Amino acid sequence: MTQQTLPQKTREYDNHPIIDGKRWGAYNHRPDDIVISTSYKAGTTWMQTIVANLLYQDGNFPMPVSAMAPWLDMGLPPLDEIIAGLDAQTGRRFIKTHLPLDGIPFFEGNKYIVVGRDARDVFMSMWNHHNNYSEMIRGVIAEFEQQSGRDFPMDFEDIHAFWDAWVSKSWYDWESDGFPYWSHFHHIKTWWDYRHLSNIHFVHFSDLLDDPATQIRAIAGFLNIEIEEDHFDGILQRISFKDMKKNFVKIMPEADGIWRGGGKTFMNKGTNGRWRDVLSKANLDQYQAVMNNELTPDCAQWLENGGQV
Repeated sequence: MTQQTLPQKTREYDNHPIIDGKRWGAYNHRPDDIVISTSYKAGTTWMQTIVANLLYQDGNFPMPVSAMAPWLDMGLPPLDEIIAGLDAQTGRRFIKTHLPLDGIPFFEGNKYIVVGRDARDVFMSMWNHHNNYSEMIRGVIAEFEQQSGRDFPMDFEDIHAFWDAWVSKSWYDWESDGFPYWSHFHHIKTWWDYRHLSNIHFVHFSDLLDDPATQIRAIAGFLNIEIEEDHFDGILQRISFKDMKKNFVKIMPEADGIWRGGGKTFMNKGTNGRWRDVLSKANLDQYQAVMNNELTPDCAQWLENGGQV
């Protein structure tokens, strides 16, 4: 474990068509801010929706969830508009990031929720995500490729070709996997090293699936939010996969411009284990080798299976 008392930002995740960690330089910190962090496809939007429902327990949100909790390090929307929207909020704020802990500033007063998921399930969800970008996003990526001279491949031959790239190549020099995005393993490793800090809370996708009520109560306790019991059943309903998919325009209305099929594509399955019918033994051996190289046994065990941290 690092000898630093508190985490420090040591990496700049930029020069990528989607993510830009430099944007955190514009963040105007408030001491009760909530930051939700995943690598990607591990339940980020689900956690944003849970936190929104804890802050507004009657379900009457002042704006869509993605506007309340913007993805600050997404490089596409105008940064000044994102910051202005955050600064205009008068209630307690929450922010989404897909950056590891070494890519964002850390504040003792903030609360950080880290969502983990089995890498094989993340990959299956990412395959759907990557294959269904809209023509607008494809145009943005093509422009990035032209300006940067770096390729961000969009059309893999099949899911196994995508797996080979994702598990064995990296976009950033300090990572070993995740191409053409960033590393799921490095992401969790950076947070795991600081799991002893009282303002970092780990939630696993599988635990949310198995027992959402217990997990939501734990999240509320971590955030020092008192649940109004007469609203709890409504919260559970609104954060269910079925309800979120039906009402996704209230969560992420911009999805229609990002993916073919919009929210229905983004909210694809919400299940685990689909990799069992897809990944070969050779694929799984690759996965095991990368995980063994990148993670300590306790972190690897949690990332696969969940449980209390």
